[in-house]
Amino acid sequence: MIRNVAALSALLLAACSTTPSTPMPRAASVDLQRFMGDWYVIASIPTFIERGAHNAVESYVLAPDGTIQTTFTFRKGAFDGPQKRHTPLGFVRPGTGNAIWGMQFIWPIKAEYVIAYVDEGYRETIIARSARDYVWIMARTPTLSAPDYAALVERVRALGYDISKLQVVPQKWP
Repeated sequence: MIRNVAALSALLLAACSTTPSTPMPRAASVDLQRFMGDWYVIASIPTFIERGAHNAVESYVLAPDGTIQTTFTFRKGAFDGPQKRHTPLGFVRPGTGNAIWGMQFIWPIKAEYVIAYVDEGYRETIIARSARDYVWIMARTPTLSAPDYAALVERVRALGYDISKLQVVPQKWP
């Protein structure tokens, strides 16, 4: 446990210290109420804690104080692997149209979390970082059609990511 906390702390410190050469484009405006709820992780350039994730879901709840209560759950390594759960706290950065958050796994470090894209129906989203080290394609459903997925991957490429690092997250639900 202590080793995991130390490793996560090192990752977050490195992530926060990265100075991006080009700011990450963001959604112009995000309706937080519509954004709340469950999002299935369809593909990602994963952090070390989510490598091998199956059935990954990120859930958001807007708290009365304006913070975002976040729960990230997944099965490690297989559909029947051990269930993992992380509960970072999100903080919307003022003046960003609700599209840039600080995501706090460990106090006082807040990793950048940019809603780079969300469709009009709030069914698909891309979460990115200016460092272009991690990215997440998420949807309200556990699968996407091939054309919808391809369009989101193209958006990720256009944001400046190396899409060869993108990994599909296996999703299998009853």
